[in-house]
Amino acid sequence: MTRNVSLRDIAHARAGDKGDTSNISLWVNDPAHFRAVCRQVTAEAVKRHFGSQVHGTVTRHEMPHLQGLNFVLTSALDGGVNGSLNLDGHGKSWSFILLEMQVELD
Repeated sequence: MTRNVSLRDIAHARAGDKGDTSNISLWVNDPAHFRAVCRQVTAEAVKRHFGSQVHGTVTRHEMPHLQGLNFVLTSALDGGVNGSLNLDGHGKSWSFILLEMQVELD
């Protein structure tokens, strides 16, 4: 039987920034879920999930020995903290946005 869950139910995340680039690390709590997350939480899926908030590319880096994925989102912070009137110019809330993404588990 499969079920849909939010990433927040099976993982934790942390976000940071450098200029107009956001960096989000996703860490899967149970190694048994890592393969399913890797299949579904692709760079393309993350780009779709963030929609018009990300104007550039999304690149995914895998850290399988740590059950982790790192996403680099370019042109994502309206110019960055020094050039934006955005309430979250650092992108600190972006990890919470990613954790709302749904995945299917067996």
